[in-house]
Amino acid sequence: MKILDKYIIKKFLGTYAFAILLLLAIVVMFDINEKLDAFTKAPLKATIVDYFINFLPYFANQFSPLFTFIAVIFFTSKLAGNSEIIAILSSGISYRRLLVPYMISATVIASITYVLDAYVIPPANVKRIEFTNQYVKNKAVDYGSNIMLMVDTNEIAYMNHYESRSKTGSRFSLEKFDENKRLVSRLTAQTVQWDTFYHWRAQNYVIRNFDGDRENITKGYEIDTMIPFEPRDFLIAKNDHEKMTTPQLAEYIERQKGRGVANIQSFQVEYHRRYAMTAAAFILTVIGMSLSSRKVKGGIGVNIGIGLVLSFSYILFMTITQTFAISGLTSAAVAMWIPNFIYLIIAIVLYRRASKA
Repeated sequence: MKILDKYIIKKFLGTYAFAILLLLAIVVMFDINEKLDAFTKAPLKATIVDYFINFLPYFANQFSPLFTFIAVIFFTSKLAGNSEIIAILSSGISYRRLLVPYMISATVIASITYVLDAYVIPPANVKRIEFTNQYVKNKAVDYGSNIMLMVDTNEIAYMNHYESRSKTGSRFSLEKFDENKRLVSRLTAQTVQWDTFYHWRAQNYVIRNFDGDRENITKGYEIDTMIPFEPRDFLIAKNDHEKMTTPQLAEYIERQKGRGVANIQSFQVEYHRRYAMTAAAFILTVIGMSLSSRKVKGGIGVNIGIGLVLSFSYILFMTITQTFAISGLTSAAVAMWIPNFIYLIIAIVLYRRASKA
C-alpha cells in the first residue's frame, strides 16, 4: 500500500466517522424531543443502557451507505478543490488506480456494516424494542386467533385462540396424516400451555388413533407433549425481524415457508436488505468519487447538493420497492436489489465519463 493509498483511506474513513458522529448527535436531539414523555417515565439507566446504546449503532448502520456517500463527496470535493486530484492524475496514476483506495475503504465499511447488521445489532435490538414496547408504544403481538400451520411433515396444528401473557391456547387440535394424506391420529384439547422450546402441556385432551376402520380413543386430564412449533412462529410482531441474526433469519424463513405461513415478507425483505445495503457501499462510493473528483463551478457545495439528492433518492427508491415486496407485488430479493442494479448503471456511466474528462 502506497502513501497515496493510506492518505485517501485515512481521509475517507475519518470523514465517514465524523459524518456519523455529527448526524447521530442531531438524531439524539430529535429523538429525545420526540420521546421526551417516555424518557421521563423510564429509569435513566434503562434509557441510556437499554435504549440509546442500542439505538445509535442501529440507526448508524441503517444509514451507513448514506454516510459513506456523503463522506466520499465531501472529502473528494475538497481534494479536487485543492487541485490534489489533478496533481495525482498528472503524476501518471490512472483514474482506475485512483479508485483502489476508495474500494479498500468501502470494503472496510461494508465488512463492518455487514457484521454489525448480521450478528451484533439484532441481539441489541431485543433490548431496544423491549424498551420501546414498555415505555413508548407497545407493538408486540400478545394474542392470535384461528391459528393454523403445518408444524411438521403431514402434521397440522390448529388453535382457536392464543394468549401470550398466559402462554395458553384454547380449542387445540393436532392432526397427523400418512403419505397418502389419510388421517392417522388426532389430538384435541380444551387448552394447551407452552412451556419452553417445543414443550406443550395439553389439558382435557382426547387422542384418536385410526387404524383402518378401527378407532382407538384415549382421554385424560393432562399430558405433556413435544410439538415442533412455538409462539414466535405464529405471533409475528412488526419488528420481530430486527431481532434475528442473518443465520436465524434464513432458518426462520425456510421453516415458515414449509409450514405455509404467509406473512413473512418483512423477514425476507430484512434478509435481502442486509446484503443489498452491503453492496450499496461500493456502488455509492463509485458514484460519489466520479461526481466529485473534478472541479465544478460553484465549488464543493454543488457536489454535496448533487450527492445528497442521489443518496436520498436511493433510500427513497429502496423504501418504495420494500413496500412493493411487503405487499406481495414482487419478491423480496428483486425489491431489495433493483435499486442497486439501477444505481450500478448510474455508477458505470458516471465513472466512464469522469475517467475520460
